[in-house]
Amino acid sequence: MVFVEVLRLIVVLVGATVGLTVGSSVGQGAGRVLGAVIGILVCYVLGGAGGRFLAREVRRADRTLVEVPALEVLAGALLGGLGLLLGVVAALPLFFFVRRSFDYPVAAALAWCLGGVGLRLGRTNGRRLAEAARITRQLTPFQQAPAGAVMVDTSAAMDRSFLVLGRAGLLGREVLLPQVVVDELRTLAAGPDPVASRRAQRAVEAVSSLSEAGVTVTVVPGEVAGAALTEEKVLSLAAQLGVRLYTCSAEVARAEAQAGVAVVDLRALAGELAPDHVPGEHLRIDLVRSGRQENQAVGYLPDGDMVVVNGAEHLLGASVEVVVLSSRPTAQGTLLFAELAGGLRAL
Repeated sequence: MVFVEVLRLIVVLVGATVGLTVGSSVGQGAGRVLGAVIGILVCYVLGGAGGRFLAREVRRADRTLVEVPALEVLAGALLGGLGLLLGVVAALPLFFFVRRSFDYPVAAALAWCLGGVGLRLGRTNGRRLAEAARITRQLTPFQQAPAGAVMVDTSAAMDRSFLVLGRAGLLGREVLLPQVVVDELRTLAAGPDPVASRRAQRAVEAVSSLSEAGVTVTVVPGEVAGAALTEEKVLSLAAQLGVRLYTCSAEVARAEAQAGVAVVDLRALAGELAPDHVPGEHLRIDLVRSGRQENQAVGYLPDGDMVVVNGAEHLLGASVEVVVLSSRPTAQGTLLFAELAGGLRAL
């Protein structure tokens, strides 16, 4: 990454100048060259390792949504510039007391590191600036929740039914989004898992779409003492505010009685409302990949349900007619098993 390579370059320059300075005390010719070479090699390794370590540690503290609000950009620019200035100021004693040729690379390294930290801190705390300016709405866990408000957890926000139900008004006009859920969506959206990243980004877009549709989305900040998992924190917040919790997590749904919270499982609700595909029903699907078993092919219905077709691997990429053999619910939806319809011809 750019941050690591720039820091490595600065450290190498520091090593080269230090090596020249030390080598000059040994000899003006070969000593200076040898000192510079040793300084470059040592600092090349140390600069890369140190840069990667610093970048990794800063990323752990970085909580940034994919779509960064303007105030976070402004705060990042301000604190980043302040960090650069502090780095230069911190290096001033070098120019007054040390007065060596490596003063400038050291000052550049300090300014670069503090500037990078300031940039990330500014983007993270831009949300607090927005709260102070009353641009975003916040609700403390100990205030009274608006009448008819509901709370959603991470699994519900990432589910496709969240936006559909919200636009239809079935979630009400007040949706509460805990800060811990926002943080988890940020982490997932920036994570390495492409599926989770797309779903988290879809959740962020769903929240924006609901706001545009007239639904008030309120962020509930604050930590919950004694709760380690996000699910526990959300359940505790819902209990404190006395609101209904929408989820797609079976674990959260099972914990409703113990937590004293009314929980609605959107996944179970969608499964109960989904149309049944009875054995013998004819469907037309596109076969997109091979199945787990030999000679199986897999396709998907428009609503995302998976269809496993026996004896159809040779028809991958074709649109085919199949006959439903059986179905069963799963955590991802309904799984159908089917076979090719009689007299089938690939289109």
